[in-house]
This record gives sequence, structure tokens and C-alpha cells, in this order.
Amino acid sequence: QVRLVESGGGLVQAGESLRLSCAASGSIRSIGTMGWYRQAPGKQRELVANIRSDANTNYAESVKGRFSISRDNAKNTLYLQMNSLKPEDTAVYYCNAQVWSSSVTLNNYWGQGTQVTVSS
Repeated sequence: QVRLVESGGGLVQAGESLRLSCAASGSIRSIGTMGWYRQAPGKQRELVANIRSDANTNYAESVKGRFSISRDNAKNTLYLQMNSLKPEDTAVYYCNAQVWSSSVTLNNYWGQGTQVTVSS
């Protein structure tokens, strides 16, 4: 079993920054694509950004130029640096990872979520 634990959320004012972290632990042989998703009240969960094992990244248009995703493969940890935050960034942010627990077993895991609230 694999566990993803997010941290770093909180309440900030518009224009400020936050850094989210997601640490993976458990039965991990290797990790493929990792990503951050978010879900605002009354809305569907959406992709914020993801990063492949080769460090290739992908961002939602709404966060390009403001957010930066990175990973530390040695620590099995994912990061999201969020700058110039806007009230519309308010949501619960979830970490996602595709984890190989063996050479033939690939599973998709989610963290429990961390709340990010941006006041105007």
C-alpha cells in the first residue's frame, strides 16, 4: 500500500505565495507521473499541473506563469510552488501519483487533500 501526505496549505492574501508538498511512502518501486489537482466548492476536480518521471511538466492555463511543479525522486516528494495567488485559486488541493509497487503492478493514488484559501 502507498500513502500520499500533503502539507503546506493555509490562508493567504491575494498576491502572496504558498508551497505545497506531497510525500509518498509505502510499497514503492518507482513513481511515474505525479500531479496536483484541485476542487473548489461546487466544482469538479481539475488538473493544476503534473510532472512525469523525466521531469516533463504540464500546467493548466489558469496557473501558467504563476505555479511551478517539481519533484525530488530520491525523497519521493512532489512540490507545488504557488505565486501571485488569486481568490479563484481557493480550493482543496490533492496530490496524485502513479506508483509502481513491482515491475508489473501500477496503481493510482490520491492524498487526503490540503485546503488553500486566498482572500481578496
